[in-house]
Amino acid sequence: MAQYTTNEPIFALATPYNVSAIALIRVSGENSIALFAPYFSSNILKKKNGTITHGYITDEEGKRLDEVVVSKYTKGHGYTGEEALEICTHGSLPVIDNIQALLSRIGFREANKGEFTYRAFIHGRLDLTQAEAVEELIRAKGSIAGEEALSRLEGSLFKVIDGIKSDIIEILASLEVHLDYGEDEIIDDWIFPTTKIESIISTLRRIESSYLASKIYQDGALVVLAGRTNAGKSSLFNVLLKENRSIVSSIAGTTRDYIEAECLISNIPIRLVDTAGLRESEDAIESEGINRTQALLKRADLVLYLLSEDENVGEEDYIYLRAKCDLNRRNEDNVISFSSISGENIDKIAYAIEKRLKLTNYIKGDLPTISSKRQKERLHGALIALENAIFAKNEAVDIIALYFQRALTELSELVGQTTTDDILEELFSSFCLGK
Repeated sequence: MAQYTTNEPIFALATPYNVSAIALIRVSGENSIALFAPYFSSNILKKKNGTITHGYITDEEGKRLDEVVVSKYTKGHGYTGEEALEICTHGSLPVIDNIQALLSRIGFREANKGEFTYRAFIHGRLDLTQAEAVEELIRAKGSIAGEEALSRLEGSLFKVIDGIKSDIIEILASLEVHLDYGEDEIIDDWIFPTTKIESIISTLRRIESSYLASKIYQDGALVVLAGRTNAGKSSLFNVLLKENRSIVSSIAGTTRDYIEAECLISNIPIRLVDTAGLRESEDAIESEGINRTQALLKRADLVLYLLSEDENVGEEDYIYLRAKCDLNRRNEDNVISFSSISGENIDKIAYAIEKRLKLTNYIKGDLPTISSKRQKERLHGALIALENAIFAKNEAVDIIALYFQRALTELSELVGQTTTDDILEELFSSFCLGK
């Protein structure tokens, strides 16, 4: 992997490049502490692992660049498993620039995205599912996604997969005994472990089934408000956001383009979009807004369709709503009547969103979850191999062994014990800089 190397010390800003109270610069790699030591006012070389030291960073001429606090990690400790330092500086952009320029001059290379986590993976500090969980935790848009990512970072998925791999290896070992004997040698018939394999398949299916819900909790869902003009879309948009973002007016066609915002509804990260009212229009700008609404309806994970006074439920798979229930009470099947003024039945809309996104039946339980497409593909591959093994359980043992070996390969790729360089490079290059 040309983009990532492990034979040179690296550095990166681990906090956003913005003016702030403090900033954190990471360095890692062989000889990194000795490289940094001449430019730090305190003798960092004599400090023990885990020591936090106050002092000043100076340039080659002894000029002070900043007052800092430096945390020291000796080899085998810290995030990457290499010797490393974490430099806590003031969050002044010139100070950050000066320190990073110094590091470049004295022998450090600026790290690529995800390179610190890559080194942690290479040095065995993390398996691949834990490495993915690092970025998932950083990018989590809600507490549920954060909790699940933290669980995977703590090794929950690896532990389950590693246990299943051990079971499959044990089965393969018993098969090898039969493969080593000739046809004329006497040996007890090999009995296919149906109960154990069915149990493994059940576990893998449950983990795989968590993907869609976990993906929504991780990345969020696109929810579009649609309907004719003056149906109450903008009022509902403001109520769900708990702020006045859309202009509300009795004049038809006020919303001529779509407006979007992010929010949490029932702890689900939602990208909520208020759209132009659907009607025939000769106004070029409004017509373009309506065209954009039609395009959004095709991409939406869910559509909340607000019915006007004379409109009935359509055939589309939408959640149908009717505004102003406090002024006009109706008993309608498959329609949620609500009031943006009093807030009546807004909670029912939130529950309907959760239910329609198929999250109401999502229970984490005692097994880890996944939100990575790569993990889902590897799990699915292992499931197919094990199901094929059951289907072929009356075949010759050498044929059955091939299916178990395939399942083992898929699970090994899942946790990164056998993974190609191009997959690793694609995965880590999507990480934040400094992680």
